[in-house]
Amino acid sequence: MGEVLALVEARLRSALGEPDARAAVTFLGTDRIEVLRFVDGDVVRYATLGMSAHPMTDPTAALADPVKGPRAELVLSVRAGLAETDKVLRPLAVLASTPQVEGVVVAAGASLDVGEPLWPGAPFSSVLVAEPGGLVEDLDLDDPMDPVRFLPLLPMTSNEAAWKRVHGADALQERWLANGTDLRDPLRRSVTLD
Repeated sequence: MGEVLALVEARLRSALGEPDARAAVTFLGTDRIEVLRFVDGDVVRYATLGMSAHPMTDPTAALADPVKGPRAELVLSVRAGLAETDKVLRPLAVLASTPQVEGVVVAAGASLDVGEPLWPGAPFSSVLVAEPGGLVEDLDLDDPMDPVRFLPLLPMTSNEAAWKRVHGADALQERWLANGTDLRDPLRRSVTLD
């Protein structure tokens, strides 16, 4: 576990630079989840560290494989200085502990909801999990372990989350793109939906 997390942190540092802050959260019955903060100009990025310590297990599987299975960490990027986004640390740790607590596999296209604003005054309580491989490349591990994927999180308003449930993740992302939505704006309004 420690070796995997050391490799994950090294990959985050090589892609995002040195973190300027980190916090750790532990929930009863789960491993510790850290959240690292990276500042890049007017963008601040928060990355989880700890979710990939164990492979995620399909909830229908009879036994959890301690070695094989998908592994991931979460990355959230927002514009700095517009909101108290540092308060997102605990909600991010909650999302990163979802595979351990709820026995789900977090993958691109999924919606995750914390049931409260991601930070004070945020119009978002949920996120869309986007495709990995852009900002931080996948981290290959020794066989037979699966690679660690770094999954970008895109905050969704409650209207967007409801629309996504009906029309799908691709349709919502196309709507955002067509409207030139700044997904890093921590105060943005919901995109226009039919």
